[in-house]
Amino acid sequence: MISFLHIKNIGIIDDLNIDFNEGLNVLTGETGAGKTLIIDSLQIISGGRFSKSMIRKGENNAFVELCIYAPNNEKSIDGNIILSREVNMSGKNMCKINGRMVTVNELKEFMSNFIEIHGQNDNQELLSNKKHLNYLDGFIGNKILEIKKEYKSLYEKYCQINKELEKNYGDDKERQRKLDLLKYQKDEIEKANLKLNEEEELEEKRKIILNSEKLAENLRNAESAICDNSIDGVSLAIKSFEKIEYIDKKYEKITNDLKNIYYDLQEISRDISNYNQEIDFDENEREYIEERLSIIYTLKRKYGNTIGEILKYNIELEKDINHIENLEEYINELKKEKKELENKMQTLCENMHTVRNNSAEELSKNINKELEELEMKNAKINIHVDYTNEFLKTGKDIVTFYITTNLGEDEKELSKIASGGEMSRTMLAIKKVLAETDMIPILVFDEIDTGISGKAANSVAQKLKTIAKSHQIMCISHLPNIAAVADYNYYISKKVINQRTTTSVKLLKEEEVVKEIARISSGEINEISLQYATKLRSKKAS
Repeated sequence: MISFLHIKNIGIIDDLNIDFNEGLNVLTGETGAGKTLIIDSLQIISGGRFSKSMIRKGENNAFVELCIYAPNNEKSIDGNIILSREVNMSGKNMCKINGRMVTVNELKEFMSNFIEIHGQNDNQELLSNKKHLNYLDGFIGNKILEIKKEYKSLYEKYCQINKELEKNYGDDKERQRKLDLLKYQKDEIEKANLKLNEEEELEEKRKIILNSEKLAENLRNAESAICDNSIDGVSLAIKSFEKIEYIDKKYEKITNDLKNIYYDLQEISRDISNYNQEIDFDENEREYIEERLSIIYTLKRKYGNTIGEILKYNIELEKDINHIENLEEYINELKKEKKELENKMQTLCENMHTVRNNSAEELSKNINKELEELEMKNAKINIHVDYTNEFLKTGKDIVTFYITTNLGEDEKELSKIASGGEMSRTMLAIKKVLAETDMIPILVFDEIDTGISGKAANSVAQKLKTIAKSHQIMCISHLPNIAAVADYNYYISKKVINQRTTTSVKLLKEEEVVKEIARISSGEINEISLQYATKLRSKKAS
């Protein structure tokens, strides 16, 4: 159940704390005091849409915090689950569950297990086909539970096999297309006959070819300078020092150094001469280098950033080709297993369809009886159980609640009811029938008393009271009949503080409850309205 709600900066709500209790919690109060804003806040903390226009004027952000007491839930801490959502003017959301950051969708998914909000704008999603199926199966109970459990186990295996088949390139045509592509890629790489470091060597040669004229000219100049000047000059110097080297050791040393220089220059001269010969490229060689580099660049775009990566990719291609070529036996085994699963699932689906179809009629009758008591005498629920060809998570059935609200009209899907009051009363009828099996512990009703009075009002009150025995209910109401059966009554009012309107909430004591029932029954508190309120309140225990 919701034990605590904190709202800050939403509409006229400044900073509001509400302690809720088990059973039926009824909120009454002045028009425009902020009752609907409390429901809006519950929608926000349940992952609903949020508009920046909801943020209190002059503030930069809005904040909602909720404490759910759920002692048997694995996410509870000492039985409590703390949820919060903060939204600022930029639209940024900050959602948390027990202090852990979550997305809005994660918050919404989590809260869908705890709360349902029924009002003018909140039933479209709640009355989806998924919900319809859950309602019907909840009504059926144990009769379908074991079948669903067995089907779920088979369905999980079925989905796993489908994933495995898809992972192994789908059907025969898809596998052949994939195999052809892999072979084409492998053939393209192998025809190129790539070698490691080949690209670097080709780039070096290409660079030399592009600069061949400049290289040739400077190499010739260097060779001429060494041969024509340097070597001859050093040779003459050696001969001169040989004539005096016997006189002093230092001259002998210079002679040896000059000879070393002479030999080095000869070696350098030969190298330069060789370099000069190497740059003599013909046009065919240049074209070959350009073509080869073009092939390498093309393969790099397709298969890897380097020749090494391309060669590695080629090895992977070989593995994939071998895998697909030897896949047929494995695929056949999977297909055989899939077929066996489909046969078993088909039998279970047919059983579930029969059970659901038979129970749909009974559930429709029970809901229609409740609708009649809610003064919707011309409304008729008709539950359709349509059988599909596709295996779904819960079988092959699509369950849809249809309704006729007026005589002579065609039935239409329940989610397309235009009136918020009709929708809320229809949901109340469904919840009344499913009270014992419904797993959602918290129900919120807004606008449930729209357009009703008298006998219908008494019926709505009694149904809320019955459902509240197994659920926590929050209900905004203007009807004294509903306020009279509440376990806890909250009065919502507004006041002006420092030139700003703000909302306040008060949990009423018993004598205050009677006065509030008197106020909403006649618009004023007097002896007659108090007597009427006391009489209504006395029926609470009945």
